[in-house]
Amino acid sequence: MGQTVSMELIQNKVAESGLKVLDPADFLPAIPVVELDISQFLWHGMVLREKEFREQLRSFSWEDYAGKFVALHCSTDAIVPRWAYMLITNYLLPHTAHMARGTAAECKQAWALTAIATSDFEAYRDEKVILKGCGDDSLSDALYIALTARLQPLVKSLMYGEPCSTVPVYKKK
Repeated sequence: MGQTVSMELIQNKVAESGLKVLDPADFLPAIPVVELDISQFLWHGMVLREKEFREQLRSFSWEDYAGKFVALHCSTDAIVPRWAYMLITNYLLPHTAHMARGTAAECKQAWALTAIATSDFEAYRDEKVILKGCGDDSLSDALYIALTARLQPLVKSLMYGEPCSTVPVYKKK
């Protein structure tokens, strides 16, 4: 005999809630970020000898950095003059997509903070916004601070977490 099956519609309450999810990771560079440790061009990793430094830069394979974001740093306590970074920049410019001074993590954060500072958040005006927070542990608190500062004057409410589990941060009165 036939069995009657009740077909109830499955409701996506998150989609119906009008919540907008913003992922801070979306502000990170979309291109690979690689580090270039300039201590490799220093005598014993510590002393810059100008003639040898220039020779090493001339013979270095800069093509390996093509299309990448290069994070220039020195892993030793060497005192590196500013002109040394300028000279390396001259060699990198024809190859790299972008470069900055610091470790890869520092450069990614600086990139993201600039992107946050220059982005248009008008689409979030009077909206309920969740800053995604359970994904990438490598995201710094600085990104969340910057996003909160940019969004708070605009949004109806601001939360942290995932649509299924949020922590209220701000609610317009």
